[in-house]
Amino acid sequence: MAVKESAGIVTTTFGVPRKNTHGASDRRLWDSIPPEVGRLLRPGLLKVTDEVLKEIASRIPEYAHPADETCLQAVREVVDEALRQFAEQIENPGTPWRPEVFRAIGRGEAEEGRCLDTLQTAMRLGARVAWRRLAERSERLGLTPRHVYDLGEAVFAYLDQIAEAAGEGFEEVRAHAAGEAERRRRKLADMLLRQPAAPAETIADLAKAADWRLPKTVAGVALEEPPKDRRSPSLPPDTLFLAEAPGPCLIVPDPDGPGRAQTLEAGLRGWNAAVGLTVPPAEAATSLRWAREALDLRRRGVLDDTGSPLRCSDHLAAMIVLRDERLVDALADIRLAPLAHLRPSQRDRMTETLLAWLRYGRGAGDVAARLHVHPQTVRYRLRRLEELYGGRLDDPEVRFELEIVLRAREAARRRTP
Repeated sequence: MAVKESAGIVTTTFGVPRKNTHGASDRRLWDSIPPEVGRLLRPGLLKVTDEVLKEIASRIPEYAHPADETCLQAVREVVDEALRQFAEQIENPGTPWRPEVFRAIGRGEAEEGRCLDTLQTAMRLGARVAWRRLAERSERLGLTPRHVYDLGEAVFAYLDQIAEAAGEGFEEVRAHAAGEAERRRRKLADMLLRQPAAPAETIADLAKAADWRLPKTVAGVALEEPPKDRRSPSLPPDTLFLAEAPGPCLIVPDPDGPGRAQTLEAGLRGWNAAVGLTVPPAEAATSLRWAREALDLRRRGVLDDTGSPLRCSDHLAAMIVLRDERLVDALADIRLAPLAHLRPSQRDRMTETLLAWLRYGRGAGDVAARLHVHPQTVRYRLRRLEELYGGRLDDPEVRFELEIVLRAREAARRRTP
């Protein structure tokens, strides 16, 4: 970006300009040019407009053969208005600045899909042609070298005003388009998470409107409410993000695709998150529900997992067993009743031995190795357990339920020092 600085004026004629403050130095610039110069310039404005348009058409292909003739007409109107307002400013420096026509051309460029650089190039070309014609006529207009210098400064300061207004119109359209795209993505995410599931045709139409390729599979990702100063997750653009209640969440397309796991892990660094199971898009709400249950279990210390993000696929059995701790407690009251009369220290040793026996086989040697005790100690405890349970340990269903409650107790001990 080239910056021109003189007489207290800073102009940025090769990029997005700074805000024109219309300060004292700006006023001095316009006041330094004799007002009659503006009146003398008026008769030649039409010719200058034609030369500016010719220069733009010869140097910028987008304006040489526009697809729509209204584009060329809009450029002519902008050049006419720019030259007219410039002459008015010289005649009367207090003339109000009317930027709307220049904002409109900026909006038009954004709507046509062109970048702002093309328009700024056209503006610079126009300014050069105008300044060249002014310089050629300076002697005939009776201008001193100082007047000519100030007039040149006025041209490029005025160019900054025009560029700023066009930039405002351009960004207005861009911001509206971005807001509309975000609104459509939120609507799509809301519909994907609706229960019962929305019709497949509705989802497909919303995905097309949101420019979102409908994947074969998705996964819901539950996020813990972050501190206010935490950045949003940094994830690929095809990831749908919802920040609203009942809690922030994501819908991740093709979660098992190449590199997806690593990308998700990197993007969620610093967040407490849980990834639901991979499901068809119609079951996104179910995947997110599982993810929220897993996040709640980790928050309560039931799931001993420090990985980020936590993955439901790694903890399915625990989630099935521990999703309702009240039911597990009720089952424990029934299945551990034979041990209720023992002292707490005895009860702990017996349940530890019983869980090891259930998990690792019925050989006293294997259990002793796991518990780091003598095999004879294990044999004694196992005989005692057989006495207390009176043959019920031979029942596969009883053994299954005992393992459930003992594993739950083990998890509880880990989370409660």
